[in-house]
Amino acid sequence: MPSILPGRRTLLGCVAAAALCQLVPAPATGGQRAGGVPSALTTWLERPAAERAIDAPVLARPLDRAAAARALSLLSAARLRTVAEAGRAAIDAKAITLDGRTLRWESRTFGNAPAGSRSLWISLHGGGNAPAAVNDQQWRNQIRLYEPAEGIYLAPRAPTDTWNLWHEPHIDPLFQRLIDYQVAVNGVDPDKVYLLGYSAGGDGVWQLAPRMADRFAAAATMAGHPNEARLEPVRNLPFAIFMGGADAAYDRNRIAAEKSAELAALRRADPGGYVGLSRIYPGLPHWMNRKDAEALPWMAQFRRDPWPKRIVWVQDDVTSDRFYWLQIPPGAKVAAGDRIVATVTGQTIALTGAVPAGTTLRLSDRLLDLDRPVTVTIDGRRAFHGRVPRTARAMWLSLLDRADPASAASALLPLK
Repeated sequence: MPSILPGRRTLLGCVAAAALCQLVPAPATGGQRAGGVPSALTTWLERPAAERAIDAPVLARPLDRAAAARALSLLSAARLRTVAEAGRAAIDAKAITLDGRTLRWESRTFGNAPAGSRSLWISLHGGGNAPAAVNDQQWRNQIRLYEPAEGIYLAPRAPTDTWNLWHEPHIDPLFQRLIDYQVAVNGVDPDKVYLLGYSAGGDGVWQLAPRMADRFAAAATMAGHPNEARLEPVRNLPFAIFMGGADAAYDRNRIAAEKSAELAALRRADPGGYVGLSRIYPGLPHWMNRKDAEALPWMAQFRRDPWPKRIVWVQDDVTSDRFYWLQIPPGAKVAAGDRIVATVTGQTIALTGAVPAGTTLRLSDRLLDLDRPVTVTIDGRRAFHGRVPRTARAMWLSLLDRADPASAASALLPLK
C-alpha cells in the first residue's frame, strides 16, 4: 500500500547525503581543504548566487582526481539546496509552470527507501485529442493503474489536450524540471527514474524515451503508437513494448511487432546495448487487463548509466542540445534525423555522423582517465590530442543545467 512521504524539512536535511556530501572532509588548516580542494571554493559558494561569477579563478583551477571528487560533493550539495528552495512550493502545489505551460500531478509513495535512494516512476495517461474532461478521467485512471514495489509513483496531467499531448516541445523542459525538483526535495536517486505510459501515454513514451534517454533508468510503452519515433537512441535505456494482439486500431499490433523485431535486431548488431522486453498478448484488445503491470518489476532491476561508453544520438523533430556526455552549442543547425555515434575505447573518443562545429565533450573519470592524454577523432580525422583538466567550472555548469550530480562533468572539451 502507498505510504506518505516524510516531512519536507526532514528530506531537505538529507539533500546533502544525496549529493555525496559525506565525502567532504573537515576543513584543514591553511588555504586548502584536505585533498587539495581550495578553501576559496567554499568562499565562492558562500556568496549570494548573483555574485558567483562563472569566470572566477577558483573555478578554472585544475584539480587532481581526489580534489575533483571533493569539489563535486561541495558543489552538488550547494546546487541541490538551491533547487530544493526553488522547488518546494511547486512540490507542495503539485504543479510546475514553465513558459506559460503548467504540469500538474498526483503521486503515491511505496516502500521505505531512504532519501537519496528513492525511485521515481513517471506514468503518462492516455486520451489526447479529446475534451479536457475525457483527459482528466484518463489521468485519474492512471493514478490508480500501477503500484511499484518502491518509489514515488507520479502521474502527471498533460498541459494540453492535443493528440500529441505528451510529446509537444514544452514537455521535455517540464520533465527536466520535475525530475530536478523530485531529486532535490523528495530524495529521488537520479539513476532510478522510470518512464511508462498507456495508450496516448504510450505514444509519449515512444517519443520521449529516445530523446531523453539519458535521464531514465528504463522505459515501457503500453498500447502506444510510435509514429515516426526512432529506436537507435535507446541503446543504453532498457525499453519494453506491451501490446494487445487484437489491438488493431492504427495498426498498433502490427507496428508493435515490427518495432519489437527491430529492437531485437539492434541488440544482435550491438550486444552491449538495446536491452529490451516485448509482450504482445494474443487476443487482448487495447485494454490488456493489467497484464502489462509485469513491466514494473522488470524495469526496477535497472539503474541508469550516465556515462556509457557508446551512445547513439538521433535528433527528433523536437531537437535537443545535450545527450549523455555530448553537448552541441546554442544556435547549432540541427534537424530531425541528424545522427551522431560516439564511442570510447581506452583513451580514444571516436565521433561519427553529423557533428556540429563547437560540439563539447562533457568528460569524467567515470568515462576515461583524465590523468592521461585523450584522443578525439571525428569521422576518422584527429580533432584533439592532449590532457583535459578537471575544473570546478565544468562541474558547476553541468549542475546549473541539471540538478544531477551523477551526470555532472568534471572536464569540458570544446571541439573545433
